[in-house]
Amino acid sequence: MPPRPRGHYREYTVPTPGVPHRGARRIVTGGDPPTEWYYSADHYGSFRAFQVPMAEARP
Repeated sequence: MPPRPRGHYREYTVPTPGVPHRGARRIVTGGDPPTEWYYSADHYGSFRAFQVPMAEARP
């Protein structure tokens, strides 16, 4: 993930079935509202950027 000022990123736990604790999977967003999205399956050992589709406008 690119370096950003403190507080730019927010962390969310992705539930891991069969694990009695938080597990290692995380989604990290950057910005408010978020403009960057990352997934880590190994508790920050590696990250994969992804995009979230924009919601459709309603009339």
